Amino acid sequence: MQLSDFDFDLPEHLIAQQPPAERGASRLLSALPGEPLRDEMFSVLPQLAGRGDVLVFNNTKVMKARLFGQKASGGKIEALIERVLDAHTALAHIRSSKSPKPGTRLLFDGGIGAEMTAREGELFRLHFDGEETVYRLLEQHGRLPLPPYIERAADGDDESRYQTVYAKHQGAVAAPTAGLHFTDTLLAELKAKGVRLAEVTLHVGAGTFQPVRTENIAEHKMHSEWYDVPPETVAAVEAAKAEGAKVWAVGTTSMRALESAARETGRLRAQPVSARAGDACLFLCGIDRGHADRTHQGSLCLS
Repeated sequence: MQLSDFDFDLPEHLIAQQPPAERGASRLLSALPGEPLRDEMFSVLPQLAGRGDVLVFNNTKVMKARLFGQKASGGKIEALIERVLDAHTALAHIRSSKSPKPGTRLLFDGGIGAEMTAREGELFRLHFDGEETVYRLLEQHGRLPLPPYIERAADGDDESRYQTVYAKHQGAVAAPTAGLHFTDTLLAELKAKGVRLAEVTLHVGAGTFQPVRTENIAEHKMHSEWYDVPPETVAAVEAAKAEGAKVWAVGTTSMRALESAARETGRLRAQPVSARAGDACLFLCGIDRGHADRTHQGSLCLS
């Protein structure tokens, strides 16, 4: 399979630069097994899901992950936090005229001081000064990162619209976009119909926007992302399968988390909290598609 096999024309005027006026006022392509393709509105989703079905949502929350500042030498620098490692340490993509070397001092807007301590592949390990946690510093002084195909700066409205209504756990640099269409009203309608709602966490990384640079798809190295599939979600999925109900993965990130959690045996399994989380890198790991298909038989992906 070659990269050129995926070429298609997408006119720029069809790439929306603003969300619809109302969350959820978007279209939905219905591609249910055995049925013809239908162009619907997203609001019909409760009519498509059945009682006992499970919708699996990614409850990650987008960080204000972009920082601007300068090196001690005065050169301008931009950092995009990729992953928070602990209270004061993070891995970041850095853009500057020259890549900083270990020991370089950085001063970001808001008086945030940091030191670049090491390179880890394409990423830079940053240690932040002071007592405030990285998450707190980002919330106070960071800027929301929008996808590169959005050709404008983030504004105040984006801070709410570029989050899902069920976002809980900070750690993503991009939203799980399939979930942006859900409203509290729609979730209530699904529950009222008897549809079960379950959650996973997968912190979407900046690598999701990086292009595939190899013509041979098999040679592409996929970035990894931290994920967690809790026992209650495993139980909900297994119950749906036992009842012959469907499992709907809301977006590719939810699907990646589920398939990553099942890649060793082909079945989701509850694990102790200490061992439950991991890294999703399905393209690189080469998941057994037979296992994946058995685990999520009848699943649908909303993206």
